[in-house]
Amino acid sequence: MTDRISSFPPIIDIDSEILILGSVPGVKSLEKQQYYAHPQNKFWKIIFEIIREDFTDDYSERIKAIRKHHIALWDVIDSCERKGSLDSEIRNEEANRIVELLDDHPNIRAIFCNGGKSYKNLQKMLGKNYKIPVFLLPSTSPLHTVSFEKKLEEWKKIKIYL
Repeated sequence: MTDRISSFPPIIDIDSEILILGSVPGVKSLEKQQYYAHPQNKFWKIIFEIIREDFTDDYSERIKAIRKHHIALWDVIDSCERKGSLDSEIRNEEANRIVELLDDHPNIRAIFCNGGKSYKNLQKMLGKNYKIPVFLLPSTSPLHTVSFEKKLEEWKKIKIYL
């Protein structure tokens, strides 16, 4: 069965300088109403390693930590139909209003895409001559079978903007 799903509101504030974009929440994230909630997803472990904070499973503490380091989160897809959690199963997608978000938050200095789907969708939205640098990072999903160490090494590019 294919379900219509929707992304979460952005986690962003006036002090945000880095925007991390995923594609759309997976099944476990939708169940918990939390970004990157699947226990096998390495997003939070990687972020906490980069920002040098003590890792926590407490979602509200995770959000406080990224806000403290001026990191914002959102997804490129507002809504879509998808069976399961695979990006390859996404159909009939509607885009989030990324350009408007960036216009409303001029402190954003760089965008980091968590995986190829978010990167490809963002490129379509922004075009080639957009003024903010955009980086493609390996997906933190457990389905992307690159080692934690290799993912972490790539994700350390964020440090340039912290």
